[in-house]
Amino acid sequence: MISPFFKKKETADKQQRPNMVQKMQISEEPEIETEIVDVVEQPVGMISTGKAQLDKKSLDLIFAVEQMIQARQHAETNIHELQDRLTHTNGHVERLNRDIKNLSKVIDEREKNVMELEKKLIEKNLKVDQVLEDYRELQASLSTEIDELKNSIDLEQQKYVNLVQKHNEAHAEKLKKMNELEEKIGRLETENAHLKQKYDTVRQEKTYLSSMISDFTNRMSVPFGNTGNERKEGNGDV
Repeated sequence: MISPFFKKKETADKQQRPNMVQKMQISEEPEIETEIVDVVEQPVGMISTGKAQLDKKSLDLIFAVEQMIQARQHAETNIHELQDRLTHTNGHVERLNRDIKNLSKVIDEREKNVMELEKKLIEKNLKVDQVLEDYRELQASLSTEIDELKNSIDLEQQKYVNLVQKHNEAHAEKLKKMNELEEKIGRLETENAHLKQKYDTVRQEKTYLSSMISDFTNRMSVPFGNTGNERKEGNGDV
């Protein structure tokens, strides 16, 4: 790096003597390089003490050399810092590369796991689809059976209603017949009572007639004389 003082001084000299400076730089460049090398090899303390005895050109060279030395030191410091940073960065890059490799392995494993999971998921989806298809078929079959059972139930219910109606009609007819039979039985019992009464009357009359006939027969079978006696005896008994 060149100090601001040296830059201002060099600018002023170039403005005053541009052509002269260019000619001196072209003609004296090897000599300046030799002097710079000699000055660089001298200690810094000797340069400082000998500044008063040198002319303006030498002072400019000394300042330039000092600036070059400082720039070199600064550059070396920067180089060391950059080398340290580069070493640190290289180590960091190596760690990052190792991490990238590890992450790549992890990613590969994860991808394998994902592929396996996708395969399992596809298989499960296929199984689910098959189960759903079986369920739809079963549901359709059950719906058909349910419809048939509903129709059968409706038919049986209709039959049951008809049977209940027939049962009610038969029960009503049975009650009607029972009432008719009870009335008939009542009439028959009444007739039977009348007939029994008539029978008793006829039996009594028959018994009476039988006794009369038996008495008449007995009387007719007895001789006449005995009949008179019997009549007498009978009249006497009476």
